[in-house]
Amino acid sequence: MSELLVKNAYVIDPVNGINGEVMDIAIRDQWIVEEVGSGAMVIDAKGQLTLPGGIDSHTHICGTKVNFGRYMSPEDMRAGRMPRRGSMHATSGYSVPTTYGNTYRYSTMGYTTLLEGAMAPLEARHTHEEFTHTPLQDTMANTLFDGNWAIMEAVRDGDMRRVAAITAWTLSAVKGFAIKLTNPGGTEAWGWGEDVTCIHDQIPHFEVTPAEIITAMITANEMLNLPHSVHLHCNNLGKPGNYTCTLDTFDLARDLNKNRQTLYATHVQFHSYGGSSWKDICSKSEEITRSLNSKPHIVFDMGQVLFGRTTTMTADGPMEFNLYRLHHNKWSNHDVELETGAGIIPVLYRRSNLVNSIMWAIGLELALLTDDPWQCCLSTDSPNGAPFVRYPEIIAMLMSRRYREEEMSSVHPGTEHRVPLPAIDRELDWEEIAIMTRAAQAKALGLIDIGKGHLAPGAEADIAIYPIQIRDVDPSVDYMKVKEAFATTAYTIKRGRVVARQGDCVVDGINSTIWVDPQVPPEYDISNDPEFVKKFDRYYTVRMRNYPVQDVYLERQVCLRPEVSL
Repeated sequence: MSELLVKNAYVIDPVNGINGEVMDIAIRDQWIVEEVGSGAMVIDAKGQLTLPGGIDSHTHICGTKVNFGRYMSPEDMRAGRMPRRGSMHATSGYSVPTTYGNTYRYSTMGYTTLLEGAMAPLEARHTHEEFTHTPLQDTMANTLFDGNWAIMEAVRDGDMRRVAAITAWTLSAVKGFAIKLTNPGGTEAWGWGEDVTCIHDQIPHFEVTPAEIITAMITANEMLNLPHSVHLHCNNLGKPGNYTCTLDTFDLARDLNKNRQTLYATHVQFHSYGGSSWKDICSKSEEITRSLNSKPHIVFDMGQVLFGRTTTMTADGPMEFNLYRLHHNKWSNHDVELETGAGIIPVLYRRSNLVNSIMWAIGLELALLTDDPWQCCLSTDSPNGAPFVRYPEIIAMLMSRRYREEEMSSVHPGTEHRVPLPAIDRELDWEEIAIMTRAAQAKALGLIDIGKGHLAPGAEADIAIYPIQIRDVDPSVDYMKVKEAFATTAYTIKRGRVVARQGDCVVDGINSTIWVDPQVPPEYDISNDPEFVKKFDRYYTVRMRNYPVQDVYLERQVCLRPEVSL
């Protein structure tokens, strides 16, 4: 048994309604408790800002697509090099770091839980192998269903129980956490040389539309009682005028769950463009947030773009091809059999580029124009908008209009006429930042009940102590202090152990992989369905019996077993 006492912590814990209370936090083993003995190890937080461990509800850190991004860009891998020291392995990479680079950089920023944004089921083993080498954060994986042949056939037939049964079997087999839809139907259409422009286009050979897939998967998600909602990358990403498609998509979602959202819309910045071409592109963040403010059952993340080099990667294959035609940079596309696909292309976001400047503004606008911070999760869709190490920069801009104005003065001069950002006065406070970087994510992912995202007794002891006395700092003016403080914790505590201190990771960790195993009645076990088995063995390159991920791929795991209603 180990005990730790964090004394004199200036705590903001939105889940428990604590907003700036100096208190002690007692830890026994991996849990927060009421009190500890006199022999407990003591950390004096000295009144510094203390938050639950950060949670990133949409990032790309592990898996085949991420790994391809690494060896596709050796120039990126030459950046971010660090030799082995102490408990830390050697690392390299900037926008797509090695797994140890990811885990150390997240840890020194105070992040303790990560959701991989897109895992192809057939390639799940590689994702889980890389999770093992991301030891300082607990990990989960969104599982891609956007082009799943069996799902689309069941949707076409109107058989919602079959949709739910296939989803349940797949999540359990690949040890996934949630349903991910990326450009639903679009990547499958891309396999036939086509695409879909919005939610009512028919997908070639399947006689279904993206709207039907989205609606069916939302229904199946609630039938399975999954902890997270459907996690949606809308159709028509990155195209001028796509905001109308986004609004139509939001209108599909009904309020079906009293405990969490019905739909999680990811990287909404990329879906908030007005205009009819790149010549007249403009921000439609006001229309998008007006819709979101009227729909509390939808949660989203920003997908903030920041200037500089990065690597874009997504299961939205046709979008990456369109990006290639714009940038003429090296490009890769990948098809994953009966399931999904992927595309990768390095990009450079320039301040001097009008389109890039508008994209930069839209992400900030979405966060500032959303009334309820519990609906908005801070993200860059890392590394698509920018690497996650730049989150402190976003935090500082959201808290300081002066900082935004300073940045605005250096972007393309035509930007201010096409975006509302210059007219937005709102500056977020410390509690709102705490919500958008941990509490909202914990609630959206359904992790509060297993002790994530808060600091009450019974919670897992994941804690970030930042080197800033917020009572002595005006973030509107001292935005650089805010940025510096969120870049490097004084202490990061993971599962009751100090894992990072003042920029160094000091121990080897062992993470947990969180996954779901819906408890489907035997009569709905799709693996016993002769038609499903026959098609699986006919069209896949692997036998069905070789498809599931074995427990050996997860060194430490937390399995959630929701009861289903079929």
